[in-house]
Amino acid sequence: MDDSFRIEPLSTRTWDAFAALAERHNGVWGGCWCNWFHLYPDPPERRTLGSREFKRQLVDDDRAHAALVFDGERAVAWAQYGSVGELQNIHHRKEWEKTMVRVPDWRITCLFVDRDYRRQGVAATAVRGALSLIARAGGGTVESYPHDLPAGKKTSSSFLYNATRTMYEDLGFDYDRPKGKGNCVMSTVVPATDGQRAPSGTAGPAGG
Repeated sequence: MDDSFRIEPLSTRTWDAFAALAERHNGVWGGCWCNWFHLYPDPPERRTLGSREFKRQLVDDDRAHAALVFDGERAVAWAQYGSVGELQNIHHRKEWEKTMVRVPDWRITCLFVDRDYRRQGVAATAVRGALSLIARAGGGTVESYPHDLPAGKKTSSSFLYNATRTMYEDLGFDYDRPKGKGNCVMSTVVPATDGQRAPSGTAGPAGG
């Protein structure tokens, strides 16, 4: 990990830095505020509160988790992670359910990097941060769903909501199977940090 960055978990203490990053980018992807993966089903309170305050409520209730990458006092990236029960709404969800053999303990669903820090390896720093926080939380099997781009194909980093298969391979993830068009399932096993026990039942239901 680049020594110029540090990782902190998303929490009530780091909320302002997270919110500032989202607000610098108009709430991210049309005002999503990194809520979409929580929304199965879409709860009425999100529409009542609005995306920003709904996200704040999830954080206050310890129902939203992410590794924040800090450059000084400024958050410049995040990697969203959580149990399957916490993050039920993934792209190609029904296909994932049909081809799933075992529900993972954790999933990484979304990466976002400040526009001034893209193409500098910060997304990989965010994922390593998420894996470190997962280890501290008990470790286990971690899935992610990156874009599986054909060799030589380039695309704007602003569209890569979960980076690329190549990046995850470099981080030690193994390819599992395809998921939808241009996406795939990759996984790794994270040992628990010394003194922590592996999670029991953290994955929750797969969703319907």
